[in-house]
Amino acid sequence: MRKAGVLIVLRHGESTANAAGLFTGVLDAPLSEQGTREAHAATALLNAALPLDVPQVDTLLPPPAAPVILFTSTLTRARQTAAIVAAGLARPLAALEADWRLNERNYGALTGRSKDDVRAEFGEAQFVPWRRSVAEAPPAMGDRLFDEFAATALFRALPPAALTRTEALSDVIRRVDAFLTERVDPLLARGRTVLVIAHGNSLRALCAVLDDLSDTQIRDLNLPTGQPLVYRFDSQGHPTTPGGRYLDSVAALAAAITLANEGGT
Repeated sequence: MRKAGVLIVLRHGESTANAAGLFTGVLDAPLSEQGTREAHAATALLNAALPLDVPQVDTLLPPPAAPVILFTSTLTRARQTAAIVAAGLARPLAALEADWRLNERNYGALTGRSKDDVRAEFGEAQFVPWRRSVAEAPPAMGDRLFDEFAATALFRALPPAALTRTEALSDVIRRVDAFLTERVDPLLARGRTVLVIAHGNSLRALCAVLDDLSDTQIRDLNLPTGQPLVYRFDSQGHPTTPGGRYLDSVAALAAAITLANEGGT
């Protein structure tokens, strides 16, 4: 019989590239000072929701609870967030593993460019689909840019599939779906608590799979940095609450509105 596992998803804290308004994607930017604060604040929220030994009315698990399994992407900003959470989490951590399929969407030739500059050069009608659509990929990386990324220690250590020349969100959905099927669902079926720390677009992809979202719903979905989002599941493995529940719903909603006003994740 399938047990009721819990999945918590967390977008990494703000990166230096986020703060600078860049198309980040596979650019391996670290956390900003604000991002580090967000990671610590997220850890505090998790600890409040995962008490060590005192039962509460609205906890994620009744104590005693099984250790948490943490998955993260291979990019620095997610790994830094994961390290902060792992160091501060009051619950025992069973494992911390990186999987490249959780990496951010590859923005191709736009990688590292200012979003404002791209909008000014190509116009709003082209900018929005590149940034928000499910099916449309940005222009592909040229040889020079692709070779620069391929030569980094990060991508030399990963399978060739981890570095493409560009990606549509639909490509990210396929790889995240495979990750969920292979790594996460078997754990949830055994009643485990799984924490996934990744990126705006790879987590949009994850939510699209879990909630069976339409293209329009995916386009309008914004996941703020540093806000843990909790999914519980029924006996069939379907979310009991569509869209999950933020641990700090007020702050998360305000941050999501701000993000939407800035053009989205």
